[in-house]
Amino acid sequence: MEKKYDPNPVEQKWYARWEEANCFAADPHAEGEPYSIVIPPPNVTGRLHIGHALNNSIQDILIRWKRMCGYNAVWIPGTDHAGIATQSVVERQLREEGQTRREMGREAFVDRVWQWKEEYGNTIIKQLRSMGCSCDWSRERFTMDDGLSEAVKEVFIQLYERDLIYQGNYIINWSPALQTALSDDEVEYEEVKGNLYHIRYPVEGGGKDDYIVVATTRPETLMGDVAVAVNPRDKRYSKLKGKKVILPVIGRELAVIEDDYVDPEFGTGIVKITPAHDPNDFEMGNRHNLTPINVMHPDGTMNENAGPYEGMDRFECRKKLLADLDEQGLMEKIEEHVHQVGHCYRSKCVIEPRLSLQWFVKMEPLAKKAKQAVEEGKVKFVPERWNKVYMNWMDNIRDWCISRQLWWGHRIPIYYCDSTGEVWASRDTPTASPSGATDIRQDEDVMDTWFSSWLWPFSVHGWPEQTDALKTWYPSATLVTAPDIIFFWVARMVMAGTLFMDEVPFDTVYLHGVVRDKEGRKQSKSMGNSIDPLAVIDEFSADALRFSLITLNATGQDVRIGENDFEMGRNYCTKIWNAARFLQMQGEAVGDIDPELLSTDDRHLLTRLHRTIRKVNEHLENYRFNDYSHELYSFIRGDYCDWYVEYAKEPLNSDDDARKAHTLAVMHHAFKSAIALLHPLMPFITEELWEAMGYRGEGDFLMKSAWPATFDKDTRSLWKLTDENMKYVDAKRDLIRVARQLRADYNIKPSQDIEFKVRPANKGLGALLLTELQSINRLVRGQVSVDADYKPAGAVPGLVSKAGNVFMPADDLIDVEAEVERLDKQLTELKGHIDRSHARLSNHAFISKAPEDVVAQHRAQQQELIEKADKIRALLKSLKGKG
Repeated sequence: MEKKYDPNPVEQKWYARWEEANCFAADPHAEGEPYSIVIPPPNVTGRLHIGHALNNSIQDILIRWKRMCGYNAVWIPGTDHAGIATQSVVERQLREEGQTRREMGREAFVDRVWQWKEEYGNTIIKQLRSMGCSCDWSRERFTMDDGLSEAVKEVFIQLYERDLIYQGNYIINWSPALQTALSDDEVEYEEVKGNLYHIRYPVEGGGKDDYIVVATTRPETLMGDVAVAVNPRDKRYSKLKGKKVILPVIGRELAVIEDDYVDPEFGTGIVKITPAHDPNDFEMGNRHNLTPINVMHPDGTMNENAGPYEGMDRFECRKKLLADLDEQGLMEKIEEHVHQVGHCYRSKCVIEPRLSLQWFVKMEPLAKKAKQAVEEGKVKFVPERWNKVYMNWMDNIRDWCISRQLWWGHRIPIYYCDSTGEVWASRDTPTASPSGATDIRQDEDVMDTWFSSWLWPFSVHGWPEQTDALKTWYPSATLVTAPDIIFFWVARMVMAGTLFMDEVPFDTVYLHGVVRDKEGRKQSKSMGNSIDPLAVIDEFSADALRFSLITLNATGQDVRIGENDFEMGRNYCTKIWNAARFLQMQGEAVGDIDPELLSTDDRHLLTRLHRTIRKVNEHLENYRFNDYSHELYSFIRGDYCDWYVEYAKEPLNSDDDARKAHTLAVMHHAFKSAIALLHPLMPFITEELWEAMGYRGEGDFLMKSAWPATFDKDTRSLWKLTDENMKYVDAKRDLIRVARQLRADYNIKPSQDIEFKVRPANKGLGALLLTELQSINRLVRGQVSVDADYKPAGAVPGLVSKAGNVFMPADDLIDVEAEVERLDKQLTELKGHIDRSHARLSNHAFISKAPEDVVAQHRAQQQELIEKADKIRALLKSLKGKG
């Protein structure tokens, strides 16, 4: 083994070897209980970001763990065609070339997108490989490959034939930038400081001062007004009954209608009715048989119905209209108004509610079974709090607008015959209508990208064909995803699974948090705070990336991480590597563990291994991934490296060959088990060490080896792995820790020989310590004597350990007077820091204005200062002989 661990060549080597050996490939006919995960398909346009890194690290932990446990485990990879995103990328390329998709034509444009996909669309797949993701790449799918396209078409037609898909003119969310409809879930609402515009509408036949005032946040839609409405119980406006008002600028007469929907408390209590540009107005217009007037083109410019504002951008129109209203004396007032404004999730432009002919899925009939699945526990959310969010969305579900005015995507399989008026759905491309007419055409729209994604858990296995893979691996076991797509994707997959497969698509949904920066802000390129996981891999390694992300990821909580946090993962790799090198230099394990030769430290290590395996299993079964990481870290770094390796140096350097060989047997057993347990989290370094340490032998890769098992009851009894032994060794180690602390507290050099007196907590413990003094002396770098009756004469430094009182008679080594003076000075400085900290944390202005994490950091610093001061007081007390 090299002296220094170099991860980059190691990681490249092992991933290539795994793939060459088909380690990731699964067979539906293989033995073992089926276990499957389907990857949340990243956009084909995407590059690996830190959220992907967390998500896929979790999935890889699960699949590697289950594979080692003997399951017939498969992880299905793939990408999403990302209709809007991909079309936008290619259209941007075309603009740079001086052309548009419309100039190119639909067929040529779609060919161009496929060309782009083949050239650039596998970027994120390659990046997932660099992370160590053990997907079965032979089963990789794409939401527009032939099989999935057939599944999408089949589902559309089945829903259409069941009368669960319909077409209608409704107010939809329209993205002027992308010129397509969006579903409710694709709209992001932001709080905006806008205005509420109070506009005068003259009453027909009235005088100059006879007008009503209407308040609106979107005056540019005024030209689409077809009425004004008041609440029938609002007595202020009873005189308007049966009258008409004049639409400003345009001059059109508007009826005054009455409707219970109008809130008398909002604005003036009178609202403008614009059915083509507001969902509530649309419903009101239907109730009162009002004809909608659309005043905008699809690109957000004003159309011919906008009168003098035709051709203007909607926001330019707003400015000009407000100026005209003011000039005509029709602007009553403008108030500041904070409200939620919808934005396109992709282009970030302001959404325009727009009346449009679109295709919809009736969701309420689909929601019933999907709700029951969660209510009956067939689908469980981790953390459980997401159950309520899911159910609340289901209870308030709205029909899903699935049509998009794009060219890239699954084209809606609806056909029209203009001469006969026939409309029908077809699985195949027809050459004539059902009546035989040939002047037919296909619907121009494509389906929402999520319409293919909601079929993912079964379409990836070949549905509607009843394949062996589908029979074996559907439903999948666990879905790992982020909560922001619980509505886009998770809920819809449950609906699709229960409808088309009559079975839920997965039994557990693990929802991890969002990866944020150290200040708690969501990471994004625009803010300049995003961490590039590929750069982390280059600098620190893929194992370090995975370890740090998982270790800092408490179940269901957001992850706060900075670039320096990956140093922790790299240091861990170095620690493990050095421990392996040390063990390798001592020699291979020869023979089995002999219960007659087990020392107390041997038994402690093996008991900790047994308990670690048990706890690791519990943590993984309960999706506590950070606890899994912490548990192993504690065992490998704490129990093995910091304690057992130090203990083992004595028997390893002794002349007792039998004891040396047995110590090696214990060390190799523990280390081999530890790196196997660590493999799902840090696959590369563990696979490298599995081979370097000779554990592979003639066997298989670590990733295909058996998961470590706990010791059975008979073995634990034979080896005397008892609680009593654990308590004794823990007490002995605490004695060693306290002795080292005393040396450090009084600045005594490690090379300086020193005496320690131990007054044991009880006789039995004292007797055990006497049998191990040689080992203890070496670890404390001093001479320890055990004396149950020891009483210090005068001021002798001492501390309490679990093993008893530890004293350090060192009059000749410590200048007591100088040491007291030094500690008094430190204590005075600390008191000043504590007082200033207390003043800040008592300041209401600071507590109320500072971010929560900043306040928490100050509280932690204050506590640290207090503990340090308490420690110095204890040292002073010891030195002054007050104890």
